[in-house]
Amino acid sequence: MSAVIDQNRQTALAKLFGERGRPLPRGITSVCSAHPLVIEATLRHAARRGDVVLIEATCNQVNQEGGYTGMKPMDFRAFIERIATEVGFPANRIILGGDHLGPNPWRKLAAEDAMARAEAMVTAYVEAGFEKLHLDTSMGCAGEPVALADELTAARAARLAKAAEEAARRSGRRLPVYVIGTEVPPPGGATHALDELEITRREAALRTRDVHHQAFAEAGVSPALERVIAIVVQPGVEFGNANVALYRPERAQKLISALDEMKGLLFEAHSTDYQPTAALSALVDGGFAILKVGPGLTFALREALYGLDAIAGILGDGGPGSGLAAAMEEIMLAEPSHWAGHYGGTADEQRLQRHFSYSDRIRYYWPNARAAAAVDELLARLPDEIPETLISQHLARLYPNVVEKRVAPKARDLCLAAVDAALAPYVTATAPR
Repeated sequence: MSAVIDQNRQTALAKLFGERGRPLPRGITSVCSAHPLVIEATLRHAARRGDVVLIEATCNQVNQEGGYTGMKPMDFRAFIERIATEVGFPANRIILGGDHLGPNPWRKLAAEDAMARAEAMVTAYVEAGFEKLHLDTSMGCAGEPVALADELTAARAARLAKAAEEAARRSGRRLPVYVIGTEVPPPGGATHALDELEITRREAALRTRDVHHQAFAEAGVSPALERVIAIVVQPGVEFGNANVALYRPERAQKLISALDEMKGLLFEAHSTDYQPTAALSALVDGGFAILKVGPGLTFALREALYGLDAIAGILGDGGPGSGLAAAMEEIMLAEPSHWAGHYGGTADEQRLQRHFSYSDRIRYYWPNARAAAAVDELLARLPDEIPETLISQHLARLYPNVVEKRVAPKARDLCLAAVDAALAPYVTATAPR
């Protein structure tokens, strides 16, 4: 790790942490989820370590129109802080961020209409106290190419930054820090099989910085450039429906060298879900100090819930077609909008993907009232303490911690432990050395 990268890391993280007075880590995990059990597990995990947490909402999850969770930015903040209060986690150690903020939820509209809504969304995020904004204007709107020219992407990002700056001053909120980028992976992972990913070229990363400098200046928000802390690039990390592209540090060395010319900047790595600990550590070593994870956490939670569903079937008298998995299949078939455009193949292949895809589109359905009721019904069917032998059979990853009394053999504890286990590699990768 070069001294320049280390200095960039410290400068950028100091701006992110603000006045929290906490020791700066090597990196930080960005938890992108709106599931209450994921948030609870994240906060409990951080409380044990005395850490600051970064929790981000995506533009599709949370926006001024409610998103797929039904929450506006202020609602999301209240949701996070309510869970923090319940677990005894200090609210002043929570950094809230907005991910992929831009026209994506409205990209089927004309560009001006979509951007006006994106401005309103960014304003709502800032007014709700979100401090880290990832500006993503890389996608085309109605009648435009799928991917836009760098200059247009940067100009639209500067327009959103201007809206954010004005909102912060009007509302008396802290001026936000920003993440920019023109080579941005799609939210939620790829929708195709992964072969060889094209890594962002060094020159492209430097150009991203330069075109944003010009665009911010032209928009009259040059001071905001001092609070740009990271650029989103593609280091060769991604997941699709059925496979994961693992990080290979040797392929990203030219890209990493660009940080030597980017004073105070680091890289933000998206789609790091399912990467092993060694790969995550190597990403942080290379200056990718912000590691985004979301679907990987709800995937782990879904595994736990389905394991508990199988246990309930053994212990109870539920017949064929009963239980959580059957309920979720019925819900997803009745409301296919969140998966139909993402899963292909035969009917059997689509059924497999609906429940077990790495992209975890099932996560969009957990806020559904029927899904929540099905989870509650499952937990009610289970005994207060679940036999260890059934945990060994159906929740094998958690079994050692149960046997060694680190995790109670209770359904809710097992769900939290599943998320905790998925977070563990990130803690190792970002911890001070």
